Amino acid sequence: MASAKYQGVILAAGHGTRMGPFGDAVPKPIAPICNKPLLVYQLEYMRDLGIEDIVIVIGHLGERIKQVLGDGANLGLKLNYIEQKERLGLAHAVGQLEPYVDRPFLLMLGDIFFDVNDLAAMTAAFEAGDTAAVLAVKEEPDIAAIRRNFAVLLREDGTVRRVIEKPLRAPNSLKGCGIYLFDLRIFEAIRRTPRTAMRDEYELTDSIQILIDYDYPVRTASVVDWDVNLTFIEDLITCCVHQLGKLGETCLVGDESVVAEGALLVDTVVGERVRIEHPIRLERCVVLPDVTFDGTEDLCDSVITQDGVLHSQKRT
Repeated sequence: MASAKYQGVILAAGHGTRMGPFGDAVPKPIAPICNKPLLVYQLEYMRDLGIEDIVIVIGHLGERIKQVLGDGANLGLKLNYIEQKERLGLAHAVGQLEPYVDRPFLLMLGDIFFDVNDLAAMTAAFEAGDTAAVLAVKEEPDIAAIRRNFAVLLREDGTVRRVIEKPLRAPNSLKGCGIYLFDLRIFEAIRRTPRTAMRDEYELTDSIQILIDYDYPVRTASVVDWDVNLTFIEDLITCCVHQLGKLGETCLVGDESVVAEGALLVDTVVGERVRIEHPIRLERCVVLPDVTFDGTEDLCDSVITQDGVLHSQKRT
């Protein structure tokens, strides 16, 4: 696939307010998942599709994201950064991109960790007809997860009939997953999108529904096997444990790190240049880079930072 056919867009301006001190110091889009920034996984997915020209929308701690990713040359990509000065919803963020996007674009939400199977199915669905958008979806057994995202209702011909943002009651098990393929008609829809009364924001699902109501075909592709929106410390741990399983490992220790003899690491990721001074047991833990940890108590379900230990908060 020619790289010029599509652009990539990643929205990475979110603030991890519910991740406590971690979110204040580390932008969620570069949270380390098995010692690799979350965004790098997304960039690699795009690169595998042949997309090389990618716009990243930054906001909170955006300079940190730029420092980590640079211009993308080391990944074989060309990265451009646009700052979102106001946080008025996803549709507003996408609408700001109109001067920088001149062709169909694959959009990912930069605070979600995706495990995808075949993103090329999205481009195949897009190219099957006069398609305005393709939504990545998955059959979701967890009703609460649908309520945190959006529900997708289909017509008999398989096109999308309706999308419902954060439904109070899930109408089915088909969840929208935060990966989209749009053509330029999305900007027309965004210009017609009103602010919501409840959150006073411009919702991207409202813009998608406008496409549908204008009879612009919107399709789906079941390309997501697993996904977690990084909202709480627990989510970072869950993503690392999941990725460890994919790698066939029970622990991972970064370069230049020293772990005390007798220490036991279970479903745990240790970053680079870390020192663990005592033979403790760490289970389902993430140790951030450059930490020297001299604690003597065993830990479980925790993230260890230079400023202390953050314990997981379960979703409610």
